[in-house]
Amino acid sequence: MDISILQHYWWALVSLLGALLVFLLFVQGGQTLLFFTAKTEEQKNSIINLLGHKWGLTFTTLVTFGGAIFASFPLYYSTSFGGAYWLWITILLLFVIQAVSYEYRDKAGNLLGQKTYDIFLFLNGLLGTMMLGVAVGTFFTGGAFTVNKMALTQLNAPVISQWANGWHGLDALCNPFNLLMGAGVYLAACTLALLFVIKWVDNVELKAKARKQVTFVGPAFVLGFVVLLVYLFCLTGYRSDPATGFISPEPHKFLHNMIQLVWPAVILLVGVVLVLSGLASQILCKGKYSFWLTSAGVVLAVFPILLCAAFNNTAYFVSTVDIQSSLTLQNSSSSRFTLTAMAYVSLLIPFVLAYIAYVWHVLTNRPERPEESC
Repeated sequence: MDISILQHYWWALVSLLGALLVFLLFVQGGQTLLFFTAKTEEQKNSIINLLGHKWGLTFTTLVTFGGAIFASFPLYYSTSFGGAYWLWITILLLFVIQAVSYEYRDKAGNLLGQKTYDIFLFLNGLLGTMMLGVAVGTFFTGGAFTVNKMALTQLNAPVISQWANGWHGLDALCNPFNLLMGAGVYLAACTLALLFVIKWVDNVELKAKARKQVTFVGPAFVLGFVVLLVYLFCLTGYRSDPATGFISPEPHKFLHNMIQLVWPAVILLVGVVLVLSGLASQILCKGKYSFWLTSAGVVLAVFPILLCAAFNNTAYFVSTVDIQSSLTLQNSSSSRFTLTAMAYVSLLIPFVLAYIAYVWHVLTNRPERPEESC
């Protein structure tokens, strides 16, 4: 199989995992409701019990997302994870305290006390989602690094990628687009969390509070997403010449990708329609399937955006100090043998997804309640 097809196939898989991760971050969004929505210990416990069976799915998807990038595009992994390590270490620590909090929050005689673990869960829900959004934003805005593959021949320092400043990834927090991406990911997570609580929580007062909050959090998410799209389509991207590999700037590159490829734009449009339908069904008539409609819309809206970060000869991780060091599908992927071998392994993904769906069904299945239908 042609290596270009394999490279695009694996970027599509990475993009799909990223889109699914954004959906599953509703668990993190739900953790912020411990302070924004829940007012009593009973309500907090209702949220914790509701989310406690799901947080492992988010963490597993995050690890799988990183593993897929490591296996298919190792130069990105070594450049970003190895150079921007303060950004990724911060994300890792925020997810570690989540795991610890679910394990010890209700343990008798825990050292830090339940209040501290609730704060940890809140920080993971707010900062964890935003920092992940900032990290994903660097697909479009890049970082301060240089790449020299000939460095592998240097016995004293065989390091291909070097970071050009001392911030090591924290400088991504100074980019307005990255911050907007982080805010968008959090608003998506919070919106889905409110819909999730509305669908499955037993506490009547908590359900009513969530229904009230989704009427302004949901529209805020939609507005933020529209602003993010406009910003993205106005960005200057970088095109890689397929023959020479020379990288040059191209104004409105990501808009051009949507228009020229067409099908990502169609998927994006379907995703937006599903999000609007899901929110409208909940706000107007307490829709039975609002959570699932909105969730599907979020996945379908995020997927084509990530696709267009690298498809159509686009540099997906631009060097802000040396444009020719920017990463593309062609110069950062694994060998054809590795990509081919993993492509066969990826055929097992539908079975894994089926298992996850089955576990979800077992952990959340119970009779529908009359007040949940239109």
